[in-house]
Amino acid sequence: MSETPPSPPAAVGDRGTSTNTGGAASPPSHAPRPQGATRALLAGVVALALFAALVVWLDARRTQQGLRSEVAQRLTAIESATQAAGKAQVDQATELRDAQAKITLLETRLAESQAQQAALEALYRDLAPSRDEIALTEIEQVLLVANQQLQLAGNVASALTALQLADAKVQRLDRPQFVPLRRALARDIDRLKATPYVDIAGLSVKLDQAIAAVATLPLAMDERLPPPSAGTATPPADEPQWRRFLREAWVDVRQLVRIEVEDRPAAPLVPPPQQYFLRENLKLRLLTTRIALLNRDDASFKSDLAAADAWVKQYFDTRAKPVLALQSTLKQLAATPMAGELPDLARSLEALRLLKLAQDRAPGRVPDKPAR
Repeated sequence: MSETPPSPPAAVGDRGTSTNTGGAASPPSHAPRPQGATRALLAGVVALALFAALVVWLDARRTQQGLRSEVAQRLTAIESATQAAGKAQVDQATELRDAQAKITLLETRLAESQAQQAALEALYRDLAPSRDEIALTEIEQVLLVANQQLQLAGNVASALTALQLADAKVQRLDRPQFVPLRRALARDIDRLKATPYVDIAGLSVKLDQAIAAVATLPLAMDERLPPPSAGTATPPADEPQWRRFLREAWVDVRQLVRIEVEDRPAAPLVPPPQQYFLRENLKLRLLTTRIALLNRDDASFKSDLAAADAWVKQYFDTRAKPVLALQSTLKQLAATPMAGELPDLARSLEALRLLKLAQDRAPGRVPDKPAR
């Protein structure tokens, strides 16, 4: 910035010589001075204004450059943030798609799992019956076996044990709807207890022993006198020949004649070929007795025993111990009380059938599929 030049000094002569005429002040003698000062002042003002404008312009430019730089930095940061946000958005979109695919897959698997679970539950309901159904099935099997034992083998003891076992199972269940079944079981138990006990197995064993003993029984026609006593003197070693001949002849003559005192009719003569059939017929008679025992046919049982005993008395030696033992066995068998018609378990089976039918018709119960 240029400085303003100093004004020229005033002339000394001018100050002393200047006078006023007529009492009025005369104008200054240097008239062109104020115009130059004004120009200089104007130039200074203009220079000062230019300097101020320059300073303002420089300051504004510097400020503008700072703003531009700051705006550029901010734009760069915004662009970086935008790029990062776009990348993050792309990543999020990718992750979202992956998550949606996984969710879709999980939903599919969940639906399959639910369908499988429903199928398994339905299968379990079909294959795994309730506790009551299992108990009723077991009771039904027990009753069927007891009824078979009762009707086929006449085993009252086994049937009674089976009924008591079934009643204990029903009692443990403690269901009001099982009361009719317990009543039917109680009636059948009382009827079996009133039936006389017959040891079928023991009687069968005795009959088997009697059948086995038939082959060793001596016949009545085979009875002989007791052998000669041991007190008979033995012949001496030096006995003459003629004496020995006479002694042996006398022994033979004595055997030709036998005197017996009989208190019973003469024993029937059975030829040797017929003896085998006699023993086999007696065995068959005892076998039919055993069949009548298994069938609980009291009339046939007693008649077969009587016929076997009559044959033993007629054809076999009743003085021999085996024959006496067989007769004793036959008498014991004939004295055994034989029960009449055995009771059946139809009431208990019918009550069980009605109970199972009521459970099948209960609401919410899936009926059993018919077997193909």
